[in-house]
Amino acid sequence: MQNSMTKGTAAEQPPEAREATAGIPAAQRNSKESSDQDRKLSLLRLLLKDRFATVSALVLVLVGLTALVGPALMGDLATKQNLLFANMAPFTLAHGWEYFLGSDSLGRSMLARLVVASRTTLSVALPAVAVALVIGSLWGVWAGYHRGWRENVSMRIADVIMSFPSLLLAVVVLYVFNPSAANIVLILALTRIPIYLRTARAESAELQSRTFVDAARTFGAQPNAIIVRHVIPVVLPTLLTLATLEFCYVMLAESSLSFLGIGIQPPDVSWGLMVSQGRQYLQTAWWLSIFPGVAIVVTTIAANVLAAWLRIATDPAQRWRLALPRKRLIARIPAKEAQP
Repeated sequence: MQNSMTKGTAAEQPPEAREATAGIPAAQRNSKESSDQDRKLSLLRLLLKDRFATVSALVLVLVGLTALVGPALMGDLATKQNLLFANMAPFTLAHGWEYFLGSDSLGRSMLARLVVASRTTLSVALPAVAVALVIGSLWGVWAGYHRGWRENVSMRIADVIMSFPSLLLAVVVLYVFNPSAANIVLILALTRIPIYLRTARAESAELQSRTFVDAARTFGAQPNAIIVRHVIPVVLPTLLTLATLEFCYVMLAESSLSFLGIGIQPPDVSWGLMVSQGRQYLQTAWWLSIFPGVAIVVTTIAANVLAAWLRIATDPAQRWRLALPRKRLIARIPAKEAQP
């Protein structure tokens, strides 16, 4: 009776589960089952267990909400000039809440300009990361699964693109063409596609010979169906973690291009452009460059911390670390009495 139940339970397991548990002792199998229970914990609960990751997520949500609804609430405060309030010092409510963070050389509200610049910065970073993620991931999974000439051609194209420094290539292209937001998105996405391509290719090539993929191929599943149902769900957590890190790089790259004068152009405003415009006033009006610089640094650090947490949370071998309680009971061992 027990043997039949055991066989029925093993038959109901998916191929990858039978492959993972085959030849494993009972003690290790029990530990694997406990790790499977930890995997079922929601990401939200795991996120709340990590204070730094929670704060980072709240910072990113605040930045996103600010970019989404902030410009509509500010109205024309970001472009409204008042020379009577030029280079007004921050942290005072004498002239209203809109000048709490001071004003620039034309009397425009720094608070309003920071809010409007957040939308511009994110509207460049997010599409660039999304385009590079979709194209590079699908291309890499396709090349890694089929191997052969597809993989060789894809890797050589990636090597050619990566042979040029991405920021230098963006500077040359934007100097030749019009430095608009669309061109910035396209050139940054083009230079980051090989990162996702190489990562997805390596993951897909490793999964191509796994038992559950061979089983699906044996039962007559089409290659595209195998890629969509079996390969992409396994590779996706790694690619999302990489995309979080790439978001930091793309945002810093856009800020660097705007600082050099070939990024976002006035009358549009971004955090990098604000830093560039305020550098000549560092001795008299430090807040013109410091505040947008702080916004860039805080957003970048929050994204990096969240990416580190996401890497552990999506890794079945490391996820149990996030499920451990923060306060651990320390067993005190009483000292043995001295022998006479």
